[in-house]
Amino acid sequence: MNEKTKARIAVLLGNFFFGTSVIAVKHISPSLIPPLALTAVRICSASFLFWMMFFMNPVATGIVRKDYLRLFLCALAGITMNQTFSVLGMAYTSPIHASLLILTTPITITFLAAWFLGERLTPLKLIGLLLGISGGTLLVFARDISDIAGDQQSLGDMFVIMGAISYSTYVVSIRPLMMKYKANHILQWVFLFGMFASVPIGWHDLNRVPWQDFDFLSWFCLLYVVLGGTFFAYRLMNYSINKLGAAVTGAFIYTQPFFTTVASTLLLHERLSTPKIMAAVLIMSGVFLANFKKRTEPVKA
Repeated sequence: MNEKTKARIAVLLGNFFFGTSVIAVKHISPSLIPPLALTAVRICSASFLFWMMFFMNPVATGIVRKDYLRLFLCALAGITMNQTFSVLGMAYTSPIHASLLILTTPITITFLAAWFLGERLTPLKLIGLLLGISGGTLLVFARDISDIAGDQQSLGDMFVIMGAISYSTYVVSIRPLMMKYKANHILQWVFLFGMFASVPIGWHDLNRVPWQDFDFLSWFCLLYVVLGGTFFAYRLMNYSINKLGAAVTGAFIYTQPFFTTVASTLLLHERLSTPKIMAAVLIMSGVFLANFKKRTEPVKA
C-alpha cells in the first residue's frame, strides 16, 4: 500500500471520528456531563496525550519567543472557543444539523481569507458563500424539532455556527505559523494554551458531574470523544495534510455528514427530513463552489 492510499484511508478515518463523535457527545451531554465540563475534559486529555507523545520522542520545536503570543491567541479561537461552542451546539441540536452546519467552516474560511489576507473573491466563491449561508439559515429556522434535539435546537444550531467561525478564524490566523513549524508542535502548544483557558470556564460544571452515574456506555462515549473525536482525528488529519496537501484533505469534509447521518439514523433513529436534505444540497454546493479552482492546461512549446 503506497503513502497516498494510506493518507486517503487516514483522512476518511479522521472524518469518521469527527462525524460519529457527535453521537457520543449527544449521549452524555447535557444529560450526564455539562457541555462546558465535557469541553474541559476533552481539551485537557488531548493536551496530555500530545505532550506525552512529545516527551516520548523529544525534538527541538524551533518556535521563537515572539510566536508564542500568536499561538496563544490561536488557541483561544481554535481550541477554547471552537470546542466550547461546538460541544454546546452538539448538546442542544440534532446530530445531522450539527454535522451539516460544521460544513460551513470552509465557506467561512474563504470569506475570512478574503477579508484579512486579501485573497480574491471570484464570482463562483461569492455564489458559494450565498448558497452556504442560505443552507445554514434554512437549517437554523427549519421547524423540524425532534425529540433528539428538543426545543433548544435553534440555539444549538447557532452555537455550532459560532464554533465554525471560531475555527475558521484559527485556520486563517495559524497559516503563517504552519509555514514555519511542524503541525504536531503547533498542536501540542495550542492544546496546552487552550487547556489553561478552558479549565477555568468549565471548573464549576466539572465539580457538578455525577461520575458515579456513568455506566459502561457513558464511559465509552466519553473515551470516544477524547480519543477518537479529538486525539486520533487530529493526528490522522495532520498525516493526510502532510501526504496529500491541505486542499485534498479539506475536500473530504463532505464525508462527515454522511457518517453522522448514517450513525444518527441507525443509533438514534433520527429522520432525514426535507429541510435537512435541501440544506445539505445548498451547503455542499456552496462549499464546492467556494473552493473550486479551474485546472489550467499546460502550454505546449
